[in-house]
Amino acid sequence: MTFVAVQMVLDEAHSSPGLHAAAGPGLAEECATLGGCRTGMAKITNAYDLPARKVIHTVGPKYASKYQTAAENALSHCYRSCLELLIDHGLKSIAMGCIYTEVKNYPREPAAHVAIRTVRRFLEKQKDNITAVVFCTTSTTDTEIYKRLLPLYFPRDKQEEEMALSKLPADVGDENGETVIDERKIRIKPLPKKKVSKESKPAEAPVDLPVSDVGSVRRTSSYLDTYLDPAFMSLIKDPDERRLEQWEKTVQAQRGWNFANLLGFGDLGGPPLSAAEEYSVHSRYLSKAKSLNLSEIAEMKVVYRGGVDIEGRPVMVVVGAHFLLRCLDLERFVLYVVKEFEPIMQKPYTIVYFHSASSLQMQPDLGWMKRFQQILGRKHQHNLHAIYVLHPTLGLKLTIFALQLLVNNVVWKKVVYVDRLLQLFRYVPREQLTIPDFVFQHDLEVNGGKGLVVDPRTKYVYHRP
Repeated sequence: MTFVAVQMVLDEAHSSPGLHAAAGPGLAEECATLGGCRTGMAKITNAYDLPARKVIHTVGPKYASKYQTAAENALSHCYRSCLELLIDHGLKSIAMGCIYTEVKNYPREPAAHVAIRTVRRFLEKQKDNITAVVFCTTSTTDTEIYKRLLPLYFPRDKQEEEMALSKLPADVGDENGETVIDERKIRIKPLPKKKVSKESKPAEAPVDLPVSDVGSVRRTSSYLDTYLDPAFMSLIKDPDERRLEQWEKTVQAQRGWNFANLLGFGDLGGPPLSAAEEYSVHSRYLSKAKSLNLSEIAEMKVVYRGGVDIEGRPVMVVVGAHFLLRCLDLERFVLYVVKEFEPIMQKPYTIVYFHSASSLQMQPDLGWMKRFQQILGRKHQHNLHAIYVLHPTLGLKLTIFALQLLVNNVVWKKVVYVDRLLQLFRYVPREQLTIPDFVFQHDLEVNGGKGLVVDPRTKYVYHRP
């Protein structure tokens, strides 16, 4: 099998020294004659000492959350330009590295989505001209991301196809894999149907039908298979239909939950999100969080990693008294939580919530909690083992009861109330937790120190002899 290596970037500031060293001096000399390469474009050279016939060079985009769509489309252009050069030079296979760098701040998982969907779109039209596309990863993180995402875009059986329908992001790109911007699409209504006489032959399907509108055509259309894979393209709904459905959901929800605002619960009237919509929202927040410096949120110590619980599940600690609603930028707080929770919620995990001395702090309303839970996504709900609440008050128990009724019955039924620190240590060992000093003091004040002794130096709690 012949492969074409892809050099990730082609400019003086971000060269590929490893590739040049393996290829020999001839590659650098030929690159110097190319006159550079614009972002999203690609150029081809000989491979010299590399075990390949050619080397294709491309320049990946810089990433900024403010210009996310431009970065996505530029990255899509990189992959498509490489594949087009492959076809133009009569080559059949290509080995592609991840065309993004840490220096340019492109988040790994969103970049992988763009890469895979662009290759998928290209193969839908050029599958007879290409024998193999190999994604080459150089880090464990990238490998795990591609292992998880490839079955969504290239399902191998019916079960994986059904899973993909629920986990694919809302935007899977247009016919080239580029991000779809509804406001910029031109939608042309189909021509009125003509009556066809029995004697005349049915007209052939028009060969110039714009593939960008194929998502609004029924999957049973006879000409659909000649353009794109119907199972993949049917994931895209017509933008007007989507807006109408969203409006109907919003109106229906607001009719049922307007009284929640009157009772001070916040806006609970937002429409329920599908699995694909939640995945898309979570991905956007995670992408933005990775591009920002959120150190001021980390310093407040509202949320931080603990060790593991008694059964080895990772623990996330939440300190209620540190949640200062008037001093906290809630949007940046959500971004920080999404970023911190992402590594641990891939598998079963536990939350420990210290409500100690936080009853006087202002708390967010239920509407905010509902939105926050939607952003964390369904993986958070599924993998969450338990929420251990230390020093609960009657007001907190009533709030959690309201969360069970109005927000999510699955997550908030996992709450376990713990009145004493020693009870908490039955679930999470003491050495696995970093506990603020005031929590120990509050425990002594509330429980009167009955049966307990606290070492003031090590903060170790043990039974009174």
